[in-house]
Amino acid sequence: MTQLSLDTVKAQAKALRQALNTDGTEVSHAQALELIARQHGARDWNTLHARLTQRNHPPELSLGDRVSGQYLGQAYDGEIVALSGSATHRQVEIKLDRPVDTVRFESFSNWRHRIRGTLDADGRSHRKTSDGLPHLIVDKASR
Repeated sequence: MTQLSLDTVKAQAKALRQALNTDGTEVSHAQALELIARQHGARDWNTLHARLTQRNHPPELSLGDRVSGQYLGQAYDGEIVALSGSATHRQVEIKLDRPVDTVRFESFSNWRHRIRGTLDADGRSHRKTSDGLPHLIVDKASR
């Protein structure tokens, strides 16, 4: 199961709003956020937002740390082999335990053994995929 993030729930709210509007049910972005919050078991959007921001404090990363997360929508586990920059703009390189296929087409593959990215203070890349999710999400692996 993937860890729920603010980016994920915001993307879900956007998709829900677009789907409902396409079907003729006009909802505001705020209403869509409230609906998504309830879907995830929260009383309202503010409650879900607080839960996610408290749980997603920036991971303290060090060279050699075991990490897990998502790269281009694919789950991974690995080890940090290079790390530089500041807490709000960290460059990281991760050697993966198992290669991940970064292509979603059956007729083509692009297997990665190492991944690199620049992370913000929350352990997410600044760059995003076309559906609004970060290219790279890094969380400390539980021991």
